[in-house]
Amino acid sequence: MYPVSERFLKTIVESHIPITEVVLFRTDGIVERLEHTGGSVPVDRGSQIRRTCTVTSADVSLIPRSAADELSTYGSKLRISRGVRYPDGTTELVPLGVFRVDEIDGDPDEGPVTINGKSLECVIADDKFTEPYRASGLAVGAIEALIQRSIPDAIVVSTAVDAAIGARTWDIEGDPWAAVLELAAAIGAEVYADPDGVFKIAELPDILSATPVWSIAAGEGGAYISASRGMTADAVHNGVHARGESTETGTAPVSDLVVDEDPSSPTYWDGPFGRRPRFYSSSTLITEGACTSAATLLLRSAKAPNSSADISSLPNPALAPGDVIRVAYPDGTKELHQVHSFSVPLEAGGSFALQTISAKEGT
Repeated sequence: MYPVSERFLKTIVESHIPITEVVLFRTDGIVERLEHTGGSVPVDRGSQIRRTCTVTSADVSLIPRSAADELSTYGSKLRISRGVRYPDGTTELVPLGVFRVDEIDGDPDEGPVTINGKSLECVIADDKFTEPYRASGLAVGAIEALIQRSIPDAIVVSTAVDAAIGARTWDIEGDPWAAVLELAAAIGAEVYADPDGVFKIAELPDILSATPVWSIAAGEGGAYISASRGMTADAVHNGVHARGESTETGTAPVSDLVVDEDPSSPTYWDGPFGRRPRFYSSSTLITEGACTSAATLLLRSAKAPNSSADISSLPNPALAPGDVIRVAYPDGTKELHQVHSFSVPLEAGGSFALQTISAKEGT
């Protein structure tokens, strides 16, 4: 969760005045705060482009009408925030993302105008390889080099344990962001642009050991509105077999199988669910430990859809995918959930629906 004050978390579950801010950074250096009438910021861990945005405005001058307008628009960026105004007049804003503007349209005479954007992963993904690209050495350095190949001043922060990778060459027309994700998998991590536009390399928190960052409780003073629960076996795996072999360096094949070893889990490897392995291979995996890390990360996602929930609550713009939250239902039952996706409204009273990828009984 994005760092916020205790006052912020207390205020968002009470009657308060929400505020939003949209700032446009044009390519000609002009920075302006946009008056807007609505919009949303969907956030989805399952998407390679983790954050997108839609902003609506009555300002028809935002629609490009000339070549000069187009030059100042193509490549421009939005910075979007949501927060609260306290009774004493002070404010606290939480960033929702930095977005490349991809589309602006609307009625040029009467409006409204709609602006659509994507978080900065799209810049790397669109910068396809025009010649073979080779990565080797340490994973974090190779990831940073790929990101800064497209965004030279990008800030890359890693909390993952670094490791050597096998040499890997991507062909012309290859997707550099897919390459970034493959390199991260070799050290059991994921990569994404955070709300500040900083690229993070981090492991997915383990719901069994992570400390909940927020509680959604029913009743007076709680954020809970409603919820639904479900289970499905579709696309659920309870084991991941990861293997690697670098043909470029002649490294011997390595592999490891990581399975759900929790007897109390509905997807227990030796339980009634049966054995349903998933397979992953990459030449970046050159040690058994690397295979274990990659398989462990993939297993967390592979078995998660077995238990899911849709939770409607008061908006908390500070949440992030992967956060572990505690939900207290009206009947007193408590569960731990891991956030998968949600959409933050840019207007007061907008709905806030959380989708979680796993859940277990909490205390």
